[in-house]
Amino acid sequence: MILNASIVLVCVLVGLVLMLPRVAGARIWRATVTPLASIIGSGFLVLGPILDTHFGVWAPAVMALLCALAYGYGAVMRHNIAWLDSGTPQDRLDHRLEQLGALALAFAYCVSVAYYLNLLGSFAVSLTDQTAQQGAEQGRLVTSGVFLLILLVGWTRGFGALERLEEVSVGVKLAIIAGLLVALGWRFVDQAGAGALVLHLPDTVGWQAVTLVFGLLVTVQGFEITRYMGAEYDAGTRIRSMRYAQGLSAAIYMVYILFLTFLYQPGQAALSETAIIAFTAQVAPVLPMLLIAAALSAQFSAAVADTGGAGGLVAEVTGGRVPAHVVYALLAAAGLLMTWGLSVFEIIGYASRAFAFYYALQSLIAARRAWHAGAGRRALAFAALAALGAVIVVFGAGVE
Repeated sequence: MILNASIVLVCVLVGLVLMLPRVAGARIWRATVTPLASIIGSGFLVLGPILDTHFGVWAPAVMALLCALAYGYGAVMRHNIAWLDSGTPQDRLDHRLEQLGALALAFAYCVSVAYYLNLLGSFAVSLTDQTAQQGAEQGRLVTSGVFLLILLVGWTRGFGALERLEEVSVGVKLAIIAGLLVALGWRFVDQAGAGALVLHLPDTVGWQAVTLVFGLLVTVQGFEITRYMGAEYDAGTRIRSMRYAQGLSAAIYMVYILFLTFLYQPGQAALSETAIIAFTAQVAPVLPMLLIAAALSAQFSAAVADTGGAGGLVAEVTGGRVPAHVVYALLAAAGLLMTWGLSVFEIIGYASRAFAFYYALQSLIAARRAWHAGAGRRALAFAALAALGAVIVVFGAGVE
């Protein structure tokens, strides 16, 4: 009872703090919230059991590696933001690469929307009393219904009304995550005192482990959205907000994975996208409902944002020849095919490779710009990230 009350109290207090006019109205915080919500929403709940099951005691090191990889690609995006703000004219190849990058991101958004909404469907039915197969079927039906809802709203009215829900969902998600970390910290201290911490050796090693890490890139993406917030914020604000978002999300991820690594016992249940729900029910009875609420709000708002982003990017690159509502229809059709043809873990792998392709293009663009500016070392670093992105595209593997 004390733990449940403490979790609820922390959630309420964090939520109230985030609602304070001084916080919610701060320009840098508003600029930070969008990429922060996107990063954490990409895979916070699903990532813990995956890392712990496959990497055991090395899970925190793998998490640190993913965060470092994301920060490297964030440096690429920040360089490109600063370069575009400098007013330096683009050459023809640079312009073509930017257009290709925008189309690549639009495609990545298409895959990520399928990922978000399949997670939404899975979490929506996670507490129902069904077999795994029945739950998967019901989850796909929920996902399909939400795809059709988003298509209907986007086609007829646009996403203005739905996008306003993002501010609320961000606050809810961050407040619930704070409660989750308090609960895990409480359980960690208890089990450490009893000498009952879990020590699990990795099940996945060698090249298979490397390709699996590649396939998890999507769980730390989301920072790139800052690149396209120029209408609301100047370049300096966007660069700072991306750094803050990546730093805060990395801290949250590391604390979460560190606690979970020594608490979660692989094999307790089959590894699934909702495995964290069954585990947290053992920590505190109030957690599953809170996490489901966070998952539903986070995945829905992220899917709406990426759907709108994909439509806008394609319309911009094609000069309006392919209108946004046509993109929404294509995205929904592709998402339904993935929903009924792939598992959530397979979609995660494909989404990671799609974003890796986008990051590789942005890294190539940044390398060219740095080279022409005489920054040879930086150009080489960006070129290495471009090559790594290409390797992830080819070899990134899904969770099995």
